[in-house]
Amino acid sequence: MEEAGVGATTVSRRESISRIKGESLLLGPGGEQRSCGGLRKRKDPSPLRWGPRRGRAYLSAVPSRCPTPASATMSHQTPLGTSVPHASCLDLWREKNDQLVRQAKVAQDSGLSLRRQQLAQDALEGFRGLLRSLRGLPAAVPVLPLELTVTCNFITLRASLAQGFTEDQAQDIQQGLERGAPQTRSTFVIFGLLQEEKRRDEVPTSAVCVSSTVLETQKQLGPRLECGLRGLWDSVLHYSTLLLEVLPALHHLAGLQAAVWLSTDCLGDLTFLLQTLNGNQSEASENLLLLLKTWSPPAEESDAPLTLQDARGLRDILLTASAYRQGLQELITGSLPRALSSLQDAASGLCPRPVLVQVYTALGTCLRKMGNPQRALLYLAAALKGGATCGPPLLEASRLYRQLGNTAAELESLELLVEALNVTHSFEAPQLLIEVELLLPRPHPASPLHCGTQSQAKYLLASRCLQVGRAEDAAEHYLDLLALVLDGSESKFFPLPSPPGPCMPEVFLEAAVALIQAGRAQDALTVCEELLSRTSSLLPKMPQLREDAKKGTKESPHCPSWVSATYLLQGQAWVQLGAPKEAISEFSRCLELLFRTTPKDEEQGPASNGEKGCISDVALQQLRAAALISRGLQWVVIGQDTKALQDFLLSVQMCPGNQDASFHLLQTLRRMDRRDEATALWWRLKAQTELPQENAAWSLPLYLETYLDWIHSPDRETLLEEFQTSLPEACDL
Repeated sequence: MEEAGVGATTVSRRESISRIKGESLLLGPGGEQRSCGGLRKRKDPSPLRWGPRRGRAYLSAVPSRCPTPASATMSHQTPLGTSVPHASCLDLWREKNDQLVRQAKVAQDSGLSLRRQQLAQDALEGFRGLLRSLRGLPAAVPVLPLELTVTCNFITLRASLAQGFTEDQAQDIQQGLERGAPQTRSTFVIFGLLQEEKRRDEVPTSAVCVSSTVLETQKQLGPRLECGLRGLWDSVLHYSTLLLEVLPALHHLAGLQAAVWLSTDCLGDLTFLLQTLNGNQSEASENLLLLLKTWSPPAEESDAPLTLQDARGLRDILLTASAYRQGLQELITGSLPRALSSLQDAASGLCPRPVLVQVYTALGTCLRKMGNPQRALLYLAAALKGGATCGPPLLEASRLYRQLGNTAAELESLELLVEALNVTHSFEAPQLLIEVELLLPRPHPASPLHCGTQSQAKYLLASRCLQVGRAEDAAEHYLDLLALVLDGSESKFFPLPSPPGPCMPEVFLEAAVALIQAGRAQDALTVCEELLSRTSSLLPKMPQLREDAKKGTKESPHCPSWVSATYLLQGQAWVQLGAPKEAISEFSRCLELLFRTTPKDEEQGPASNGEKGCISDVALQQLRAAALISRGLQWVVIGQDTKALQDFLLSVQMCPGNQDASFHLLQTLRRMDRRDEATALWWRLKAQTELPQENAAWSLPLYLETYLDWIHSPDRETLLEEFQTSLPEACDL
């Protein structure tokens, strides 16, 4: 009502001036209308052709007919302000827009996917044709609200069908702004001139003066439009403050621009846009959540053209997506209190069920890291009840139970995770709207919410069973995993990146270790043979190795460390089968390769099928020590104590920090009655056991950790006490 009053006052004042002077704005002295082509008579007595529309005043001009898309192209040559569509054309276009919106909503409610897709595509093409007709005319203020509304509906439907934003949507937004920018600023200047005349009670300027002013302002607008989308939005929003009828559609378009920038991580541009929308671009506030909460799009009138999604609904979607993205990023970087606040904001917003499951899972992760396991369990339980996508909460539940020391619940969660990833879920068709999912980034493999594939989950379950001593279960899970990968169900095994997982050959080795520990030595040999057969091209021939050794050749073909580890496990399998000679043969093959392998070779050597055979210097030393100790123990079995003594001595030299080698050496010296050497070694071991043990700062592959446990001396304290009683003279020194 206030705007109508301003317009009415202006018209009344200008009509009175027109009667006094005999001319009006954009009119010649005789009532003719000025244009670039000369003077022509006008029939509309209102200056500037201001006409009421539903109780509002707006600039209008009436053409002779409603242009079709074909004739619309010719109308680009018409001067500004002389080719604005007739009210009946606006009504027809508006009815067409409303019909297409209703058609899209019918498509959304359709239960048949093919019919839904066809109706939605037809509606999209209808919006495209309608937008082409509107843009075929020169931009005019009376048409801007409808044109911007159609643009928003077209972008919304197109993005929802494509399940994401593309460069085409960004261009549609920019084109809509470029058409609206000259009109909003020109109208702003004309309105300002009229208000200035009213305030001074002066005669209005001539049409030529106003036209030149409009052209001048459009020339001044050019440099601002060249500043990019930021400058374009700044200009349009600044000069549209007096065009209240355009503001709802303009804010709707701004919401779509915000969605595009959020989905592409253009957070600086998004912050600037929100600051401009809130009218506080000079302020220092750069908090996206605060800016979105402050933004209040104007409400649409009840008789406005229909929209698929209004600006306020889009603002709520943006707020939820921004809160979730911000909370997840803060969770990854370790800002836990801030992450908790942001994620709680996201949970309280408009969250569809799949997103709500992710938000609750992230809240559970955050609370677990903050030391609140009970609250974390509540959120994870809510996530599991939220929908079919239960992989992330199950994985997080396994981490939580592991932290609490509840091994049974941890393994049960992992088993449920494997089953969940094996089920194909039928997801609901997405809404024909801009939803939160469209604004979220793709899940990163390093994210705590990434649950991986079925093979990755199966590996987690198998490795945890092996670590906690459930050898039988671990063996079965490893065999299932190898079958899953080798039969082509999954073309390639990618380990989880957080924490870094093993390469595929190491999975074979872990499977062999699990089988040996479960008492299935023959199956372990089969797994090792399968691994060697798949990598035979990388294995150097033994005669070649011996020939190089005789010649003193320093350079040798690269051999990954896991090849040596395969021979090591084959030897241990033969030990379990009671065949010490075969075991010694396999241990010897392992050592021949190990003594020709250096960490430098591991880093520079080729990989098998994209998998690296890298191993650290510490792990390489431990692997050599394990092979020497294992062969020495078999020499003892067949009564070759001298050869066993050589292997134990060499293992102590190769890996001084390995006390298992020293204890086996002590036992051999005692058995061979070499009292002086045994006594000296006993004193050294006794001193080492009394020193505080430091935690190792390095980690070993799981298969090697398990193997070292097999050759570990069971009770070192008891062994030292036995030596103390058997060597009384040494103890009295």
